[in-house]
Amino acid sequence: MAKDNISQETDGLKQPLSDRKGLLALSPLLVFILLYLGLSIIAGNFSRVPMTVIFLIASIYAIAISGRFTLKTRIDIYSRGASTPNLLLMLWIYVLAGAFSQSAKSMGAIDATVNLTLAALPPALLLPGLFIAACFVSISIGTSVGTVVALVPIAAGIATQTGNNIALLTAAIVGGAYFGDNLSFISDTTVVATQTQGCRMKDKFKVNSLIVTPAVIVVLVIYALMGWNYAAPAHVGDVSYIRVLPYLAVLITAICGLNVMAVLVTGILLCGIIGMAGGDYGFYGWLDAMGKGIVGMGELIIIAMMAGGMLEIIRANGGIDYIISRLTRHVNGKRGAEGAIAALVSLVNLCTANNTVAILTVGNIAKKISEQYGVDPRKAASILDTFSCMVQGLIPYGVQMLLAAGLAHISPMQIIPYLYYPMAIGVVSIGAIVLRLPKRYS
Repeated sequence: MAKDNISQETDGLKQPLSDRKGLLALSPLLVFILLYLGLSIIAGNFSRVPMTVIFLIASIYAIAISGRFTLKTRIDIYSRGASTPNLLLMLWIYVLAGAFSQSAKSMGAIDATVNLTLAALPPALLLPGLFIAACFVSISIGTSVGTVVALVPIAAGIATQTGNNIALLTAAIVGGAYFGDNLSFISDTTVVATQTQGCRMKDKFKVNSLIVTPAVIVVLVIYALMGWNYAAPAHVGDVSYIRVLPYLAVLITAICGLNVMAVLVTGILLCGIIGMAGGDYGFYGWLDAMGKGIVGMGELIIIAMMAGGMLEIIRANGGIDYIISRLTRHVNGKRGAEGAIAALVSLVNLCTANNTVAILTVGNIAKKISEQYGVDPRKAASILDTFSCMVQGLIPYGVQMLLAAGLAHISPMQIIPYLYYPMAIGVVSIGAIVLRLPKRYS
């Protein structure tokens, strides 16, 4: 009944909006961006401002300005947006991803992966090897933050032992971290991009990999040339091959097309079996690790729900249709539509310093643009993910950059000049839009 009431009250909102009404409908999004950006600049630290609180304020404002609806209808609209089937699917994936990541970390899977990579590398390939290790870990665990936390201390230690450029080695890890953030089947950016665009993860992976492969090759060549005379680390820990199995299982089963939730459950079970058999934790230790991982996803879950509710209010007020009409006024065909999607997600990411939130915020708008101009949803999802990761990888106030700089005890500005991979994926992604590549999906 509530849904019928909402439909009845929104039936009269289909006519084109004036600029004043359109900007008012969009103002909750502007309030969120300006409030987050302004308070962060005043504080001098983007991590000082809780994004959940800013979304809460923007959500309350969105409900308050929707005077054309009754208060009950406004709350129903907000709740509907916060509980769509696609959004709830994302939340269940977040829960499973958190449980897997923490249980894998607690049983030593990250250390085992790093040691395996380093033990297999000759000194001349140390720099590209670190990049490859970061790529492998990030695509396996699906988080750039987790990759940075795991590998930057290793890179910093290697730089100290060998006298190599610590900013360069740190940048190799950060760049590799965004490889997985962009491509991993369990990355929150992949989940959000595919769910908002309505395509399968493995299909988005195919398109995305075709776009970024040239960037990976170029960056590997650059790192190989720069690291040709590097010395090997003095000590590499023991390699535990069995502890790498959960990551390999997740990667292989995901690529084979197994449902992402089944993939994560498989990884969690493998972590539990290997961890308990190896004495890394007991049964209750495994449960505790999973619990911590799930709790660690709490903020992202809350942000996702509030963003969904706020955007539904904006949509009901006609804001989505308004911004699409303004963004696409001068769009002629698919190339312009893809460029509009890229520009939109990049702008929001620049202001929020969070690539997942940026995709979540503009995903529905991008879907509308794609449908209007016939953009392949797999290409649209790839554009959203790639451009958001590019911007997130280059801003000095992003959580990954601040974390990497803190762990390496250097300034974020020292790292940025060596961030070849985020720069490269930006170049190839723009090229993919301009040249209409890959042809099959364009």
